[in-house]
Amino acid sequence: MSRLLGSLEVGPQGLGCMGMSEFYGAGDESESISVIHRALELGVTLLDTADMYGPHLNEELVGRAIAGRRSDVVLATKFGIVRDGDRRGVRGDREYVRSAVEGSLQRLGTDVIDLYYLHRVPADTPIEETVGAMAELVTEGKVRFLGLSEAGALTLRRAHAVHPITALQSEWSLWSRDIEAEIVPTARELGIGLVPYSPLGRGVLTGRFTSAADFGEGDFRGVAQPRFTGSNLDANLKMVAELRALAEERGVTAGQLALAWVQHRGSDVVPIPGTKRIKYLEENVAAAALELSADDLAAIEAAVPASAVAGDRYPDMSSIGR
Repeated sequence: MSRLLGSLEVGPQGLGCMGMSEFYGAGDESESISVIHRALELGVTLLDTADMYGPHLNEELVGRAIAGRRSDVVLATKFGIVRDGDRRGVRGDREYVRSAVEGSLQRLGTDVIDLYYLHRVPADTPIEETVGAMAELVTEGKVRFLGLSEAGALTLRRAHAVHPITALQSEWSLWSRDIEAEIVPTARELGIGLVPYSPLGRGVLTGRFTSAADFGEGDFRGVAQPRFTGSNLDANLKMVAELRALAEERGVTAGQLALAWVQHRGSDVVPIPGTKRIKYLEENVAAAALELSADDLAAIEAAVPASAVAGDRYPDMSSIGR
């Protein structure tokens, strides 16, 4: 059941580790490590983190979880988003690329990163400079494969001309389909694999949330994300109710139906749903085996029409698809 991201072989579904350390409320390191270990048992090989999660704490957690099991893991991390308190910037200059990778290698406890992504495309550095510096890391054996996150079609072409890009990580779900018109065809033309993050609409497509109050303290969904606040959330939850009803008819959960829809986007698609609970991990992994007919897919898309989703993905979309 393995899939290929370019020439990199991984399991059909990865695990996004971000929420174990930040953004979705309090986490439990012991439980999170248990989730990672259970994921490996279930055939999940691709683990995804980034230096800005925590910041740094998530890479450290993943490093502890895979100690002694490095050969079982396809290890992916990202660099490029620089945090200064609540402010964020994006860097891609050669000097920063080289310093960032050294920090990630140390925190992850490894001498090589399997898939190294540029987290966002900087506005003030040519992509050729950034990818050129990343390519040097491949030559030096510190990185095996290169990826970009939330890059536009033209950027993909320019980057791929410098060094083969193995994977593009972008938000892709029933609620986020903007990459389908131009970016996905470009990636496929170039042989670049697709790694959808937030394939469950940041968890809301699971049907477990009924109001903003359900997000809890320390959860950025109910505070900073337009899609999950105010009247936007009310409108979007109505679609989730439709999806949940459809799932009940088929004897699965709404989350499994939404995730199976993403898995059916193509054999070059490896979603990375995140979770801090073994129960939800096992539910997600089971979704990879669901078979959906053309009629099923049409019914799912009718329940959650992309054109009806209210609110942007982020408060500031300026760095998305750059």
